[in-house]
Amino acid sequence: MKFSRADLDRLSAIMAEAAETEIMPRFRSLGEDGIREKTGALDLVTDADEKSEWRMRDACAKAFPSALFVGEESVARDHSLLGKIKDAELCIIVDPVDGTSNFAWGLPLFGVIAAVVNRGQAIAGLIYDPVGRDWRKGLKGEGAWAENAGGSTRTLKVARPDVLSEMTGLSSWYLMPEPMRSNTVANLGKTKACFNYRCAAYEYRMIADGLVHFSLHYKLMPWDHAAGVLIHQEAGGFSALLDGTPYDATKHDGGIISAPDHDTYELIRRELVGQ
Repeated sequence: MKFSRADLDRLSAIMAEAAETEIMPRFRSLGEDGIREKTGALDLVTDADEKSEWRMRDACAKAFPSALFVGEESVARDHSLLGKIKDAELCIIVDPVDGTSNFAWGLPLFGVIAAVVNRGQAIAGLIYDPVGRDWRKGLKGEGAWAENAGGSTRTLKVARPDVLSEMTGLSSWYLMPEPMRSNTVANLGKTKACFNYRCAAYEYRMIADGLVHFSLHYKLMPWDHAAGVLIHQEAGGFSALLDGTPYDATKHDGGIISAPDHDTYELIRRELVGQ
């Protein structure tokens, strides 16, 4: 299955248009009735999430009529969509506003994510920052690059490997079950520093840009990870699940480590997670 640069540009335009019309006009302008809890105070949905996803869904149906569309808010209404990813020759997986809590709190750390998937395997990834109006993009076998609002590009490259005590990283440790949670939190002290921005879009941007060495995430919803893992790999990095198996968009349980190379992955898995 081939997804071309022209196809990538069409999907980029759809994402940017949805952000311009449905997301940014609502940033720091949501009323109380425009923000709702899903499973708790840290799991929110806003009018911007839903309106932008429906807009992208309708536009993708016209631009890519054979594609299965799987969005975070669509799955919230129809969970069976997740099971259709594995058989879809062409699937577009979208997180309309990644970092919804940040968006709802008025913090400019959110993004729009889209992955293009062939039978569970990502073949293209897009991460858009509507505030800065810039991108991180990747095509399987063709590399990964940053693109600014003026259209200028630069090639992405992950950080060089280092000793654990000098590594910086990103981790969603708070999503882990016990005792993994407590063990991992204690072990993160072995690193130079570890952060969490509650936004996969920004975190995958950072690791693909080489600004941090690793990410250690838990909870594998495909709209959070499929695009970022593809972009990171095309930037020279290595990713795998905590059990050592390759990531794909059909796997929705457990955790994932992204690192500069396989040896660093094994080091992080052993020293931070204890596996």
